[in-house]
Amino acid sequence: MKHGANIYKYAARIGCNPEDLIDFSSNINLYQPEINFSLSSKEVAKYPDSEYKVFREFLAQKYAIKKSQIALYGGATSAIYELFASLKRKNVFLYAPLYGEYEKAALKAKKNIYKINRIEDETQPPLEDSIVVFVNPSTPEGTYYENIKELMSSWMELDCTIILDESFLEFEALASMRQEIHNYKRLYIIHSFSKFYSCAGVRVGAIFSHKRNIQKLTSPLWHLSSLDVNFLKQRLSDEDFEKKSRELHKVQKEELLNILTESKLFAEIVESDSNFILTYSANGEVLWEKLLEQKILVRKCASFDYLNNNWLRFAVKDEEAHKALRRALHREKDLYS
Repeated sequence: MKHGANIYKYAARIGCNPEDLIDFSSNINLYQPEINFSLSSKEVAKYPDSEYKVFREFLAQKYAIKKSQIALYGGATSAIYELFASLKRKNVFLYAPLYGEYEKAALKAKKNIYKINRIEDETQPPLEDSIVVFVNPSTPEGTYYENIKELMSSWMELDCTIILDESFLEFEALASMRQEIHNYKRLYIIHSFSKFYSCAGVRVGAIFSHKRNIQKLTSPLWHLSSLDVNFLKQRLSDEDFEKKSRELHKVQKEELLNILTESKLFAEIVESDSNFILTYSANGEVLWEKLLEQKILVRKCASFDYLNNNWLRFAVKDEEAHKALRRALHREKDLYS
């Protein structure tokens, strides 16, 4: 299972409609208020501003940076591939496990890939003048590294190019390193809007970096649709969204943790600083199959370095989804008794 949210594949496998699956594999914010907006025929007929100046000014104000320090792409994954294509240094150090597209993007850009097991020792240094990739909070277990400033300082001393992915930062209002782009010219922040802002179908991602770095990046003309930009701008303008999201997230995450703990099916449940919880069971792969039979899809983790399919990740969902999970896990207790 290379990525979460592949509901179409697994619905077809068990012979049900995709909407009948309860998708715990997708780590999208469960708070999804409706947005009423429309684009007129005139707006649809005309080309948008190819530089998205107004939208970048809006983002610059929100994130307290300059619009010249923002590059926009059709999703964070597109941003990752474009960034690797633009970087000249050949050695890439991936602090793994991490999002699998980083390795794919580095391979496509013909880089030399080295991996450091950050779970065992995140302080292990890379080679001098290399590219470092670090995800904070991490995936798949959701750890926020409080020592990220110290880690970055050590990489800076080695003149490394730093790619820091903060796509899961906002669920618990954790400290961003975004302002460090003013202090270190070889820092790139990857920012996904789809996770926290609950709009995976709206493909907008960003790179925050020094102005000179942004100028070197390229993207096709009109790579964002007017619909994407208008939807996301309205979502970001919702003053109550962040507050209500975090309040609901806190309650539902605690509920999910209780369900997983009370099931007694897992030998390990990893403490998380994001909107998903990683678990381990010696029978995890069998449990995954049994849950799928009950139309519950969770994330198998063999595609992550150093893990296998006995590691299962559960995203935080709403009360009804949690009830269904509790019932399903209760039914599976007899499997291991």
